[in-house]
Amino acid sequence: MEIKVLGTGCQNCKALEKAVKEVVAEMNLQANVEKVEEIGKIVQYGVMLTPGLVINGKVKVSGRVPSKADIKKMISEEQ
Repeated sequence: MEIKVLGTGCQNCKALEKAVKEVVAEMNLQANVEKVEEIGKIVQYGVMLTPGLVINGKVKVSGRVPSKADIKKMISEEQ
């Protein structure tokens, strides 16, 4: 599973990255969690507001930090 956290390093971006890593650990998943900070790469996903969350190539969230329960649900949908 490929998970990308899109963001330039703002507080919300860091919060989303932390939450995603916690959820992956709690779910005992084999997942590659990558932080994407380059504006050009973020825009390629069509994300104009950060933070963004991309799971297996699909943009799941843009412009907000979802709850851990929401992150778990999004990951489960892609398994």
